[in-house]
Formats: sequence, C-alpha cells, structure tokens
Amino acid sequence: MFPDYWTQATAELARQDAAMADLIARHPGVSLASRGDAFGTLARSIVGQQISVKAADAVWGRFAAQVGVVCPSRVVELGAGGLAGCGLSRRKIEYLCDLAGHFASGRLDPSDWVRRDDDSIIAELTAVRGIGRWTAEMFLIFHQLRPDVFPLDDIGLQRAVFARYFSGEKQTRRGLAAFGERWRPWRSVATWYLWRSLDPVPVEY
Repeated sequence: MFPDYWTQATAELARQDAAMADLIARHPGVSLASRGDAFGTLARSIVGQQISVKAADAVWGRFAAQVGVVCPSRVVELGAGGLAGCGLSRRKIEYLCDLAGHFASGRLDPSDWVRRDDDSIIAELTAVRGIGRWTAEMFLIFHQLRPDVFPLDDIGLQRAVFARYFSGEKQTRRGLAAFGERWRPWRSVATWYLWRSLDPVPVEY
C-alpha cells in the first residue's frame, strides 16, 4: 500500500531542507509501505524490540515457521509453551500471547482506528503488555501509514539526525523534538528517509 501523500510530502521536505532533499534523491521509487496486517505489524514490533534489524528478521522467521499462520487465534491456540524454542525471550512470548488475546477477544479493534487520532491509538495500544510508546509509534508509521509520527526514542532516528545535522554530537530529547518540528506535517516521511541514511534497505513491520 503506497501512501497517497508521499509525492507531496517528499516535494515539500526537499524544498525546505537541503540535506533531506539529498536523501530523497538517493532513494527514488521506494516509500513507506504497509503489510495490511495489524496483528502482524504489532507482533513484528514486539519481536524487534531492543535487538538489531538483522536479528529481528531471523527470530521472526523462526517464529513464523513455528506458528504456521501468524494470526491471533493461532498464537492463542499454541500458547506460551507452543512458542518456546524459536528464539524469543520468555517475556516476549508473554507479550505476544497477551497481544493475541486482545485481538481474539475484540479488545483491540483495528477497524475503529482509521477514524482515531494518533494519541488515542497510542493510549489504547500501550495498555497491552509489552507495547510501549515506541512500538505504538512503529505501528502508526508502518501499518496506519500516519504521515506525522516522530519516534523520539528510536535509536536509528537519533543516530541519523545527530550524524547528518549535528556532526555526530548528541542532542537532548527535547532538542531532538524541537529540531523535528521543521519536518511537520511529514515527520514520518522524514524519519523514513533518515533511516535510509543508515540502512538503504527499507524495513517493513
């Protein structure tokens, strides 16, 4: 699913930020994309917490192979015991089972999220065990394709901004938030290109 705002967003970002224009020019013909699977996106985000992209891909592959069909009912059916041995920590297994339970019971209803603002979705998602603000923000970016999410706690975003705009000098969280205002209302798009400056292969959740 290609975001309908992408062309406008990249044009406006390039026009107002020379460094961003350079990044955009280096990565033509690719964009943020959604897999269209709310549960899968959140599950991938949990699997990817605090590990490298490469490690997360490997663990996800083993998890998906063990589960067979990645869906809430299948994870509920297998339970924690059925997820052992695929490289997930015990805590992440607990998180995935809790997430699956929320979907299976209807406590999380993706059909309602299209009409909701970012903060209300974040509040609902962070009520689930194992989903913090970062995971909720990844969901808004990669599943909902929300255009103006700025995940301040994302290490990759921090590294890219500090390297590209501050000669590698770290900034405070407040300073990073203030700096990111220049990319509003397209901060998700800016973040995606900043990630590309570290890894040219787009990540999908």
